[in-house]
Amino acid sequence: MIDAVGNPQSILLLGGTSEIGLATVEAFASDRPLRVVLAGRPSPRLDEAKARLEGRGCAVETIPFDAREGDVEVIAKAFAGGDIDVALVAYGLLGDNEKAWTDVATAVELAQVNYTAAVGVGVALGERMTAQGHGSIVAFSSVAGERARRSNFVYGSTKAGLDAFYSGLTEALRPVGVHVTVVRPGFVHTRMTEGLKPAPLSTTPDAVAAGGGGAGRTHKEVGWGPAPLRFAVGARRPIPRPVFRRLPI
Repeated sequence: MIDAVGNPQSILLLGGTSEIGLATVEAFASDRPLRVVLAGRPSPRLDEAKARLEGRGCAVETIPFDAREGDVEVIAKAFAGGDIDVALVAYGLLGDNEKAWTDVATAVELAQVNYTAAVGVGVALGERMTAQGHGSIVAFSSVAGERARRSNFVYGSTKAGLDAFYSGLTEALRPVGVHVTVVRPGFVHTRMTEGLKPAPLSTTPDAVAAGGGGAGRTHKEVGWGPAPLRFAVGARRPIPRPVFRRLPI
């Protein structure tokens, strides 16, 4: 339950080993320990994430979750121990774009993990938080979903779908007092992007947590990582397609 001054007491991280997700949990837990539910595939990395947060004084539970399986029952399991004040939707696949647009299985997997599963858990979260009468959902999208580029258009299309869904969910849940924030990071230095050439305005998980995750804390509808990315993205929207395709971001 959210305390008397509006601070969350519990948080669910869907994508329990996400570097951005864990940094965001730590940002929420910076001034008080939380009850944390980490949902992810059982692995040494999930165990390490649990230990990392326990080291900060959090009470941590892990539950199995695989977005490839479309498992929405994870939400019921997460709420079994009590109210969830904040839910972070922070999982996804980047994939190989060249393989994704030429291989059906690869493309479908990206769509399943990044979009279809995200819609499923979003609907389930909305239902649960409406029933408990409060809560916040923070969904991590990407600037790649703002305008598709040749270099990552399959990934970008899945993030565009996620972004549109959670932006709409913001309006649908507003009347019942449930808040939804869509966070749009740019290039973030994580395991997922290791070995790739950084784009301009590249950033870190901690910076996204401070900026975008902070937007979730204050119930803003949209957060950017880093903040100046908002202006870069806004400036490129009206650029003609022949010029846009040559830009680095």
